[in-house]
Amino acid sequence: MQQIVQQAQKMQQQLMAAQQELAEAEVRGTAGGGLVTAVVSGTGELKGLSIDPKAVDPEDTETLADLVVAAVRDANHSAQELAAKKMGPLAGGLGGGMGDLGGLGLPGF
Repeated sequence: MQQIVQQAQKMQQQLMAAQQELAEAEVRGTAGGGLVTAVVSGTGELKGLSIDPKAVDPEDTETLADLVVAAVRDANHSAQELAAKKMGPLAGGLGGGMGDLGGLGLPGF
């Protein structure tokens, strides 16, 4: 039982470190062939948005809005892929070799 608790604590530390890495990571998404670029953190928080002046047409703001939405979606998709890459091995480890931790009532599991 002691070993299981120690393994769970180690995994929790690894999980917290991965979450911190994701919060600090930045990924980009683009739309319109690079006319609009969104930057989001690994957790999906929008950090920045750049719009090429060529994308700005006062007569067609709907297209610009669509490009912004597409760039943010693309960036969020990249953030989700990064999160899956960072967190996937940790989530997979919860069931492998350590038994069923869900029944132990450990926080975060």
